[in-house]
Amino acid sequence: MDAETLKAVQAPLKQQYRDTPDSAVITLKAEGTVGAEGVTCKVDTGRALIEAGLHPAAGGDGIAACSGDMLLEALVACAGVTLRAVATALNIDLRGGSVRAEGDLDMRGTLGVSKEAPVGFRAIRMIFDLDTDASEEQLASLLKLTERYCVIYQTLRNPPATEARIVRA
Repeated sequence: MDAETLKAVQAPLKQQYRDTPDSAVITLKAEGTVGAEGVTCKVDTGRALIEAGLHPAAGGDGIAACSGDMLLEALVACAGVTLRAVATALNIDLRGGSVRAEGDLDMRGTLGVSKEAPVGFRAIRMIFDLDTDASEEQLASLLKLTERYCVIYQTLRNPPATEARIVRA
């Protein structure tokens, strides 16, 4: 897809969202089934069924997907798509590349070993390794706009109000 095609596809959507701001608010959903056997949750991605389970550092066997890995994978997917869209819009030629996310966890928090240890990621790093002849200025702009428009990155940087509740089946 080139910049003109991308702009042509997005232009009517942008205009609709300007004219009717409420139409821009969508609700994404995810659903899983808690396993009756073992410590797992099956998540339907709409494309495949993924069974999540404990990471080996928390006592898992490594067969099931780790939800921490899945969070980083969602970040990589979103950042990669956003980077490609921004590069396309800016006419920056990307011949290819990779996106990598790394996150540091202190398992003492997750396992309740230490109340001082946080539950969750302490730090997350995202690395883009790109095959391009873009200038340093273009790359700085590409990174800045990718960070700005990546939904998962911004959600991690600016957490939304969240809640959890239990409803009896």
